[in-house]
Amino acid sequence: MVVADPAAPIRLVAGLGNPGREYSATRHNAGFWFADALASKLGAAFKGEAKFQGHVARATGELRLLKPATFMNLSGRSVGAAARFFGVTPDEILVVHDELDLLPGEAKMKFGGGIAGHNGLRDIAGQLGTKEFWRLRLGIGHPRDSAIPQQDVADYVLAPPAADDGKAIEAAIDRALEAWPAIEGGEFERAMLLLHTKKERS
Repeated sequence: MVVADPAAPIRLVAGLGNPGREYSATRHNAGFWFADALASKLGAAFKGEAKFQGHVARATGELRLLKPATFMNLSGRSVGAAARFFGVTPDEILVVHDELDLLPGEAKMKFGGGIAGHNGLRDIAGQLGTKEFWRLRLGIGHPRDSAIPQQDVADYVLAPPAADDGKAIEAAIDRALEAWPAIEGGEFERAMLLLHTKKERS
């Protein structure tokens, strides 16, 4: 059994979302938004890989970026296949996903812990056989705090964010990109400090 090392450098970043144009602007695709932004920052390009059931981009060194094409509930099939093929251990994986329990504009990291009803995380934990992997949680807010508090959670995550919320999520992704060198190098305390410090809007 491999013992997880929470300070190990990240070798696989899996941004979660649903494939298809109809889902591209929805809250549930925040993980895809980050993956695309990181690929752009690193000069990497995604291409479809059938054996990983997703799109993969090779970045610097041994780093791979992954966008599963399995739909959210089966994300683990893609993440598990990539992890096995590249010999990546769970503690070297960063899963980026939307988070209902954080407000738009908030971004937080954690290692392991629960899955808070997130089906993508549940499937990844099942495929990896552990919950001990890194998560970058991008806040999208909860419908109870929205203009339509009675809205079903599934309908909420599969709808685009309001304009102000969308800008806030983009700002959180920008902070995560600024923290990326620390994240990649396993300097997670420094990364979390950068992530959790919001810049005042000018």
